[in-house]
Amino acid sequence: MLRSGPVKHTMEIAGRPCFRRLLASAFRCQLNSKAFSTTSVVLQSEGAAKSTIDEAAKRQRKSEWKRKQGGQSFLDHVIINVRGGKGGDGCAAFHREKFVPFGPPSGGNGGRGADIHILPTPHLTTLSSIPKKIVGDSGKHGQGTWQNGKNAAPYVLRVPLGTIVRELPLDDPRRTKDEWAAEEESLEGLDDEDRKLKMRDKRWLHYPGAADSNMDRESFLNAEATQYKLERERRVLRRRRALQQPIRLDLDKEEIIERHVDAPLGIKQKEPLGQLVAAGGAGGVGNTHFLTTENRSPKFATRGQDGERITLELELKLLADIGLVGMPNAGKSTLLRALTGGRAKTEVAGYAFTTLNPVVGIVRVAEDGTWEGSISGQEVHDETWVEEQEEAKRMQDGEYAYALTRNEQATEDEYLVKMGKGHHFDVYEAFRFTIADNPGLISEASEDRGLGHSFLRSLERSPALVYVVDLSAPNPWEELQVLREELEKYQPGMSSRARLVIANKADLLAGVGSPEAVQEARNKLRQLEEFVDREMPLPEGRKLTVVPTSAKFSQNLDKVVSLMQEYVVEARQAP
Repeated sequence: MLRSGPVKHTMEIAGRPCFRRLLASAFRCQLNSKAFSTTSVVLQSEGAAKSTIDEAAKRQRKSEWKRKQGGQSFLDHVIINVRGGKGGDGCAAFHREKFVPFGPPSGGNGGRGADIHILPTPHLTTLSSIPKKIVGDSGKHGQGTWQNGKNAAPYVLRVPLGTIVRELPLDDPRRTKDEWAAEEESLEGLDDEDRKLKMRDKRWLHYPGAADSNMDRESFLNAEATQYKLERERRVLRRRRALQQPIRLDLDKEEIIERHVDAPLGIKQKEPLGQLVAAGGAGGVGNTHFLTTENRSPKFATRGQDGERITLELELKLLADIGLVGMPNAGKSTLLRALTGGRAKTEVAGYAFTTLNPVVGIVRVAEDGTWEGSISGQEVHDETWVEEQEEAKRMQDGEYAYALTRNEQATEDEYLVKMGKGHHFDVYEAFRFTIADNPGLISEASEDRGLGHSFLRSLERSPALVYVVDLSAPNPWEELQVLREELEKYQPGMSSRARLVIANKADLLAGVGSPEAVQEARNKLRQLEEFVDREMPLPEGRKLTVVPTSAKFSQNLDKVVSLMQEYVVEARQAP
């Protein structure tokens, strides 16, 4: 009885419908938990797959962006559409206060839209950061109680020094439509009544409930006629300016506003804005503007005007004192790194077209002729990947844990110890000049082969050019002849600015190697000098100087820096 009782009781409970439902619910929960765990695994796998797809799409977008730029992040030519900010709308309001239920018109005027300025800055070296479409901010709307809207802050577009700005002509298909042509395009396909209503809605703002009554008032019709007349005058003036005085800017100098020595204290220093290229639209006027003796309660105001719309062509011509010209893999990047003490971040590798973007480096010289790269402590400039591996190994071995800082290293040099601890080369710098490392030229580069015109234009503004040839090549004088011909084909007379021929990779001339190899290198140098004297004369009887160097091992670079400094001083003193 004691055993059969509980068993029987349990069987009775199990036979009840509520217990059967409880078991079914527990079974479903167990199935759901298994399904949930399976689903979580599936979701995790789907999430990993989605992450992989997103990463692939990101790489695809990046490669597509690179492809559109020709495999480079440097841009020296771009076309942008510029639009000034729209003016704020005027306000149609009436003054209301206690005991004044019907006050006078009190609508304020709208603020002016943002003007677009272009400002050259030395901190940029490429046009790749310039947006293709620029729209200025709109002005604030006017409000009641005679409150005028705030003008929008001007938009300053910063471009590199050496940028040339040109406005595309009116007949150029790449030019964007002005505000009136854009409005005409939006009105296509509408009948006359709808066109009139849409044009009025763009230009006028009515007091609530007074739109229909304003259309029949003579004061509104006269104001509308005056508004259209002013618009026609603005359009004629704008077109005349675009035809007779298009925008042509040569931004080769940094704009600096000097504060007067007698200026009162506490006055904020004005920041340079640059050149105005697109004016913002004027703000609309409130209903107080239309108050006359005949119309004491005007119930309409004007909307803000659209800003100017123009299309500009930006072309960057680098401003470097010295431009390096050479065939691919001639050692120009290594030379620039050696002259700047490793500060110029150029890619160095043992294959052609390593440099895809022009790089500008600064060479700093002291009064006694010492230049910064000669005391930097880095005498051998190897390929980039080799130096990165060596630096990573030093980092892993902990060599940098107790390494001296740059200033502490400077005090260990005999030349720097007299300056005192903590000082660096900028203390006794007496002269500096810039050098541009340009991508290698090939035959028919003037016909846009290889990197072509993309970087030949970056040499136009360099007052002095320096040829860099590979002395280890079989016939280095043939490379020199090709370089000169390509410069002349691109721009006649451009090769006359050459001042120096650097015979790079002349390591054997230092006596390291077999006697036969050393003698062969000397014979090549002699033939190169004879070719330069015979085939490459300069105007006014000047001759090109040939200097053998080894940029990798920083050999014979003192003479190169000295000659470059003379060329830069001569160019800067020229009228």
